[in-house]
Amino acid sequence: MLISTKDLHGYDLSGLDGELGTVKDLYFDDQFWTIRYLVADTGHWLPGRQVLIAPYALGTVSQRDETVAIDLRKAQIEASPSLNSDKPVSRQFEDAYYGYYGWPTYWGGANRWGNYPYILRGSDQWRTAPQDGKPWDPHLRSIAEVTGYHIQAALGEIGHVYDFIVDDDTWTIRYLVVDTRNWWPGKKVLISPQWIERVSWNESKVFITLTKETIKSSPEYTNPESINREYETELHHHYNRRGYWVDELAVKELVH
Repeated sequence: MLISTKDLHGYDLSGLDGELGTVKDLYFDDQFWTIRYLVADTGHWLPGRQVLIAPYALGTVSQRDETVAIDLRKAQIEASPSLNSDKPVSRQFEDAYYGYYGWPTYWGGANRWGNYPYILRGSDQWRTAPQDGKPWDPHLRSIAEVTGYHIQAALGEIGHVYDFIVDDDTWTIRYLVVDTRNWWPGKKVLISPQWIERVSWNESKVFITLTKETIKSSPEYTNPESINREYETELHHHYNRRGYWVDELAVKELVH
């Protein structure tokens, strides 16, 4: 299911033994554009701590109830490595965090999830996962921070990042929602991270090689519910790009 991060903000986090708080932010890496943590607003429960929930602990996302199921207990989170709310996420913290929960590190191999191209839920699968490639050094970015970045297309600026569309099965960012109101009022369009040439984090700007006219004539985006496979196929055909689902299906068939 594809979900807007704006919609996800404020969802209740439902743990195994009660409510853990609400979704405050999300962190993603700038190589695979995959969500690595939900940031929880725990209210008065754990003041002064930045509570991070990795996708290994994420269960069903219910849009009807506006909840995210978390496969953890409060005591587990309370005893986990502490990260002050005013500090960035360091490799030292991530090593301790993943070691505490016993999950395979997502940076431990050349794929999106370390030694595997997609997230493995069962510990029995972790032991049989192939060792594939060298570890990589992720740099985590905040959804809240990147929202508002300017989009620089070929021959000019086209708007700014308004939202992100995430696949809650793989926790991959499928699209950036671009608000073009400063250039072409009244329209939002989708851009895949795969079509991004580079991001200047210092300039708060995303660079793409697509032309302004090509973007202007692209299928309009209205809301997450409008994104079905027919719409995605039309979108990718418009930009003459192969759908991500084609490559991911091929990978799954190869693995199995």
